[in-house]
Amino acid sequence: MFELLSTELLQAYWWCIISVLGSLLVFLMFVQGGQTLIYTIGKTEPERKMLVNALGRKWEFTFTTLVTFGGAFFASFPLFYSTSFGGAYWVWMAILFPFIIQAVAYEFRSKPNNLLGHKTYEWFLIINGLLGTLLLGTAVATFFTGSSFLVDRSALTNLADPIISRWMNPAHGLEALLNWRNVALGLSVFFLARVLGSLYFMNTIADEEILLRSRKQVLFNIIPFVVLFLAFLYGIMIRPGFAVHPDTGVIYGEMNKYYHNLVQMPIVMMFLASGVVFVLLGVALPLVDPVKNGSSGFWYAGAGTFLTVFALFCMAGFNNTAYYPSGYNLQSSLTIYNSSSSRYTLVAMSYVSLMVPFVAVYVWFAWRAINRRKIDAAEMDGDGHAY
Repeated sequence: MFELLSTELLQAYWWCIISVLGSLLVFLMFVQGGQTLIYTIGKTEPERKMLVNALGRKWEFTFTTLVTFGGAFFASFPLFYSTSFGGAYWVWMAILFPFIIQAVAYEFRSKPNNLLGHKTYEWFLIINGLLGTLLLGTAVATFFTGSSFLVDRSALTNLADPIISRWMNPAHGLEALLNWRNVALGLSVFFLARVLGSLYFMNTIADEEILLRSRKQVLFNIIPFVVLFLAFLYGIMIRPGFAVHPDTGVIYGEMNKYYHNLVQMPIVMMFLASGVVFVLLGVALPLVDPVKNGSSGFWYAGAGTFLTVFALFCMAGFNNTAYYPSGYNLQSSLTIYNSSSSRYTLVAMSYVSLMVPFVAVYVWFAWRAINRRKIDAAEMDGDGHAY
């Protein structure tokens, strides 16, 4: 079946898969957002115990999706993997470290006589929630703003040093924090994760005080999210983008490129608009009636998050656009055409990807099985001490 597809269609197919995984990852970062609210929403030890246990039931989904996202990028677009993960290693190390301490925290927080004490592990979760969201959003923003790297394929003939991708900034990725557009998207992801985390608590925990405080946090965090996300969109729409000539592969600057992408890909514009509407609807419903709509708001906002991030990935990679621009050498910029695996690898992996729907069904049933009923104080007094 996949052998009948052209190489260009296979590359587009795998960019869609990458986009789906990236969108799912941002949605699942409600775990990180919720972790930053442990002391804001949980005022007593039993309340914090309910919050941590609610998040502890889902943190592995986020961690697994992050690993899958990286693995899929490595397999389908290895030149991006070697360029970004190999060159911008400081920012990726800064992203991975908070996820490591998150795993440690969930493993040892409630262990009797643990070395550091459960409050220390709770701060590990807060650090993960802050840095994980901010840095990951900042890294994704470089798909639009560019990074400082050089790709020299002729280096493969140099047996002494056959490295084709070189990072040309000594900060090795951390320089992305100096671009306000990158930081705006990073902070957008942070505040969006806090909104989703608050909605998740309303969806999962049966406690009136936590419900009311979560509702308040939804309102407090949606405002900076909207402002920062609109600032990011405005920032990338008014500046030159990075276009690719479809025949020659030459990369050149095009004014308002990402605006043109939305106009020329109306389905992507529909995804973006629908995503924003669903996020705002997911926020509005619990604010109007938190008791009746507290559970449904999380799913509306989650669907909106998925659609919005998917649209951003499509804007970055499709319509003859360089998805990873080089600010050092424009022709070193990466596209889905010049950075993908071989046709043989893409075909082989495409057959493996047919298992994704089965995995999705398994995840759905696992999610439902874990959330058999809402967490309450009585459960915490019983067997709810795993985290």
